[in-house]
Amino acid sequence: MRKMKQALVFISVLFVFVLSSCLDKNTDERTKETELQELDQYLNDLINNGHNIDTTDLGIYYIRIDTGEGEFPKQGDTLKIGYAGYFIDGSLFDTSEFNVEDGAYTFKFIHDPMIPGFEDGLKLMNEGSKMQLIIPSEFAYGANGSAQIPKYASLIFVTRMLDIKPVAETD
Repeated sequence: MRKMKQALVFISVLFVFVLSSCLDKNTDERTKETELQELDQYLNDLINNGHNIDTTDLGIYYIRIDTGEGEFPKQGDTLKIGYAGYFIDGSLFDTSEFNVEDGAYTFKFIHDPMIPGFEDGLKLMNEGSKMQLIIPSEFAYGANGSAQIPKYASLIFVTRMLDIKPVAETD
């Protein structure tokens, strides 16, 4: 019986070792240079497919998909957005559908903490607009990454501005 337990422990340890060796260790090897190469390739692919890419003063790339109407958000306004966040390889890492029952994330603009690149892109969106924001890691999670974001990962957000309530209406 004791030998059987030892064998099971050995097999379990071996299984964990084999499984962990198969995991993608590429995230530990990511550098700023690899990010910039991926970002450059991504942007070139978009341009080659006919997309018009613009850049904010901060350095956030964006593609305007739908033009909205009305005022743009100001500090203190309450925004309601729908969003999906992707890595450059197209894999989804977050969406408002995961986090909010109706899929519409509501927050006070520039009061609730967000990554700087996302805030910068939202400044260009009025009600009804839809944009693709391409955020280099230096304006997201940078060299540290986060729980689900690897270090030096550029992020892509497809965002729709559903509603803007001016600060005077929300007080």
